[in-house]
Amino acid sequence: MMAGARYWREIQPRYNFIGDRCGICGKVYFPGRLICPTCHRESLGKMERKKLTGKGELVSFTVVHEAPGNLEKQVPYMLAIIQLEEGPRLTAQVIDCEVCDLKIGMKVRGVFRKIGQEGDAGVLNYGFKFVPV
Repeated sequence: MMAGARYWREIQPRYNFIGDRCGICGKVYFPGRLICPTCHRESLGKMERKKLTGKGELVSFTVVHEAPGNLEKQVPYMLAIIQLEEGPRLTAQVIDCEVCDLKIGMKVRGVFRKIGQEGDAGVLNYGFKFVPV
């Protein structure tokens, strides 16, 4: 069991904001990619690993009042589109604030938190969430 946990902890992109930057056009992608969707085959072998800051701003958000499965215990929760400083956009939950405090353009930063659990005694799933700066 310990070897399995250690294996997952040592996968750098799993616990860090690590994306890829195209060596041709400079676009940054998160999560990382092997080939740039803009440059296509020319980018093969030219994608560079890049650690991202995890900082960004709120582009859009919604409040979820009904959720599937084990997420129903967490409703309501806020789901947002975040534009990272380096360019990529991603969808993530915003935590540690009230809905009335959310504003388009507000600064946020990524944190690593529990997302869910498989059954009462199951595997814990972790991922990125965002908090106001």
